[in-house]
Amino acid sequence: MIAFLRGRVLRRLEQMLVVECGGVGYEVHLPGFVQDGLRGAAQGPGDPVELHISYHVSANQPRPLLVGFLREVEQEFFELFITVDGVGPTKAMKAIIHPVEMIADAIERKDIAFLRRLPGIGERTAEKIVAALRGKMAKYALLRTEAPGAPEEDREDFREEVVGVLTGQLGHRTAEARQMVERALERNPSIASAEELFQEVYRAERGAPV
Repeated sequence: MIAFLRGRVLRRLEQMLVVECGGVGYEVHLPGFVQDGLRGAAQGPGDPVELHISYHVSANQPRPLLVGFLREVEQEFFELFITVDGVGPTKAMKAIIHPVEMIADAIERKDIAFLRRLPGIGERTAEKIVAALRGKMAKYALLRTEAPGAPEEDREDFREEVVGVLTGQLGHRTAEARQMVERALERNPSIASAEELFQEVYRAERGAPV
């Protein structure tokens, strides 16, 4: 199974890159929001590229399908998204035209109207997505692109954002949530985003090394 590719772009098509790694060219399909992310990087022939890969092959689809993402957490979201009944890899790849955090937030808010506007996702499928994934999206809804060393006022904003998720979506008491957040920041003072803070909190809660 292929989980990650680092190489150079051989060809760029509308929804796909051909990436050369070790003399082999891999066709990697890109969801809409990944295509948008790569446009700013001017990924053309010869340019270096790194992609996290969701790899799929089945009896109905014997030709491997490689779906590429710029961040591992986006790949993780995709693989959770396709666990919904009736949402396979091809449908999900075409549907995810918005950044992961927007779709995750819509799922948590039960925003059926937003979800059914995704390509290939009708009302019934949107309802299935909410039923299957609501309550599992907090980590992804907090995704941001933030530079290291966030200003203190931004740090306060994302601290409160994580406290809100811990209390509003995950059922922790406010005092308990604030203690979890402060302990996480003490362990890792370099945290610069809500996503990093949420991950640090739950690494400790799961008993993983910190």
